[in-house]
Amino acid sequence: MPQEPAHPAGPVVGFDLDMTLVDSSDGITATLRAALGEAGVEVSAEDTWPWHGMPLERILAGLAPGLGEDELAAVQERYRELYPELGVASVRAFPGAAEALAAPAAHGGRSLVVSAKHAPNVHRVLAATGLAAAVGPDDVAGDLFAEAKGVRLRAEGATAYVGDHPGDVAAARVAGAVAVVVPTGAHDAEALRAAGADVVLGSLADFPTWLAGHVRDRTSGEGREPGRR
Repeated sequence: MPQEPAHPAGPVVGFDLDMTLVDSSDGITATLRAALGEAGVEVSAEDTWPWHGMPLERILAGLAPGLGEDELAAVQERYRELYPELGVASVRAFPGAAEALAAPAAHGGRSLVVSAKHAPNVHRVLAATGLAAAVGPDDVAGDLFAEAKGVRLRAEGATAYVGDHPGDVAAARVAGAVAVVVPTGAHDAEALRAAGADVVLGSLADFPTWLAGHVRDRTSGEGREPGRR
């Protein structure tokens, strides 16, 4: 029988990318406006903001419901062509992102980045923001959303998943991990609590302290802490 993959004794923590580790809003908006504009669809930053963090195909279908399936597929391909030029340069890591990614290793664990963004662009953004060194290339996954993220997280033995979207809470549930959220995306703390988040942090700067408590609880066998609400 196949053996389960070996996992480190320390915490394995997954992180979402867009609007969790990095502020990618300007680049996403610029690329959406360019790709959709070529198809004759004009959108504003206000139009695109509620869609940030969703899979690209859902974003395009929501912003351009009048386009047919083939047209949407062409816009999606054009977006991915344009993103390295229009989207990456403006991305900035949120304060505390590097420290949050590094924190699991300090406890004998490791970090994962599991994102809905197209996988090659995940790697581009991590490199551009200086975050790539904190996570191994094999521990980076893209093109996954919500429950599909959870399947990958569960396979990696994740004990927590950090995100900014209700879909990230769903991912944590599938993985059997603690759902940790930061209200840095389109959903505020109240909406994330309503989605079932276990822990709502003010920012990623609070994550290393939370993780230390999470590790203590796991080590002592006290089970999952209720977290800060």
